[in-house]
Amino acid sequence: MRKLAVAVILLLLVAVGAFVGAGYLPGPVIEIVTPQQYVGRETPVELVVEAPGGRLAGLTVVFEQGGARTVLYEYDGASGPPPTPADGPGDSSANRLRVTETISRERVPGLQTGAGRLVVTASRPVLNGLRFVSAEASRDVEVRLDPPRISVLSTFHYVNLGGSEMVVYRVTPDDVESGVMVGDVEYPGYPATGVRAEGASFSDPAVRVAFFALLQDQPVDTPIRLYARDPAGNRGQAALDYRAFPKAFRQSRIPVDDGFMERVVPPILAGTDEIAPAGSLIDQYVAINSELRRLNAERIASFATETSPEMLWEGQVFHAFANNAVESGFADRRTYVYQGREVDRQTHLGFDLASYAQTPIVAANRGRVLFADELGIYGNCVIIDHGMGLQSLYAHLSTIDVRAGDLVEQEQQIGRSGVTGLAGGDHLHFTMLVHGRMVNPLEWWDPHWIEDRILRKLRMGR
Repeated sequence: MRKLAVAVILLLLVAVGAFVGAGYLPGPVIEIVTPQQYVGRETPVELVVEAPGGRLAGLTVVFEQGGARTVLYEYDGASGPPPTPADGPGDSSANRLRVTETISRERVPGLQTGAGRLVVTASRPVLNGLRFVSAEASRDVEVRLDPPRISVLSTFHYVNLGGSEMVVYRVTPDDVESGVMVGDVEYPGYPATGVRAEGASFSDPAVRVAFFALLQDQPVDTPIRLYARDPAGNRGQAALDYRAFPKAFRQSRIPVDDGFMERVVPPILAGTDEIAPAGSLIDQYVAINSELRRLNAERIASFATETSPEMLWEGQVFHAFANNAVESGFADRRTYVYQGREVDRQTHLGFDLASYAQTPIVAANRGRVLFADELGIYGNCVIIDHGMGLQSLYAHLSTIDVRAGDLVEQEQQIGRSGVTGLAGGDHLHFTMLVHGRMVNPLEWWDPHWIEDRILRKLRMGR
C-alpha cells in the first residue's frame, strides 16, 4: 500500500512537472508580412502563423491608435473563420496558416493620420489540450491618409516626337516618389538641390526636377501628367501644360550581303551567351538584329537605375561631334533586304557619325562611366551617366580608354571609332538616353534648346 502511494505521488509529480514545463514550450510563430511601415486609406494586412499540427486555439489581430483598439480578426478555435493554409512559394507544410485583412476607415472608424500599432496574438494547445501556450507580435506603423500634393513651377513645356523635355515642380511631403508619366512610361523626378547649373540653386527639399521624353513610337497625343505616390499607397497627380509636335522619320532600305554577315555574325555570337540562333547565316543575322538588339536595349535601359540623383554636368551644350558625316539619323525606319527580299525591320535609335578610321571619341559632357565593355550589336560600348536619369551612349568603338566608375570631363577622350558590333564601316553610333529610353541627340547639341528647355526653367523654378 505504501509503495502504491509513493507511485501515485511520483506520477502526480511527473504530471505537474509536465504541465508546468509545457508552459515553457514555444507558442505559434507569427510573421507580419504587411504592412511594413505605412498604412494608407486602404492597406492590406497579411500575416502567416506557424503552429505545429496546423492547430490554433486562438488568433486575434488588433489595430491600436490613440488608446482605441479595433479587432480586425478573431478566431477562438471553435467559432469564426479559421485561417487558411499558406500554400504560397516557400511554404513548406500545412502548419503554416495565413490571414488576410484590411485596415481602412470602414474597418477602423477612428483611423487618423499619425502613429498606430498592429498587434497579433496567437495560442496553440499542448498536452492534448490540457494547456495552451501563446505568442504575440506587433508592429508600429505610420498612418498617412492625405494624398501627396504636386504643383508645376516651370512653364512652356514643348516636346517633339522622339525628343526630350524637363519640368520643375514641387511635391509634398518631400519623401514621396514622383515624376512625369508619359502614357504608361514613368520618368522619376530628383531633388532640385542636386542641380549644378549657373544661376540655378535650390534649397527647398520639396522642389523636384524631372527629365522626360515623348518616345519615337508613341502617338503624338499621348497624355503627359505629373504623378506622386507615398509609401502608404496614396496617390496624387497634376496636369502639365504642354505642347507635343509630330516629326517625320526617314525610311531607308539596308542591303545585307554574305560578305557583311560573314564578318559580323561570328564575333557577335562568340561574344554573347544571350542568344544561340540556329539555321543559316541570314537566320542568325536576323536573330542578332532583332532578338539580340531587344536584349541589348533592355540591358542599356537597366543602367537608368544607377543614375546619380545629382546633375553631374553644369548646363553646357553637349559636344556635337562636328566635322563628321551623318550616315544615319535618329529613328530611321530601316528595312533590311537580302537577295531581293525583305528579312527584317528595325528602328535605328541614334546617329551614325563617320570621319576617318579610328577617330578619337570624346565624352559629350561631364559624367561618370557606367559601362565600358562589349555589348552585342553595339560592339565596344561606353555609357556615361550625367545624373538625374540623363545618359549618353557611344558604340562600335575600336578601343576603350575608360573604365566603369571613372569620372570624365566634357571632351575627355574615351576611345576611338571602329567597326565592332553590327557596324558596316568605321563610325561612331551616338545616342542620348532619358531614364533608359533612347531620345534624339540633336536637341542636346543645340545651345538654344539647352537654354530654353533646361536652363531657363531651372532659373525660374528656384
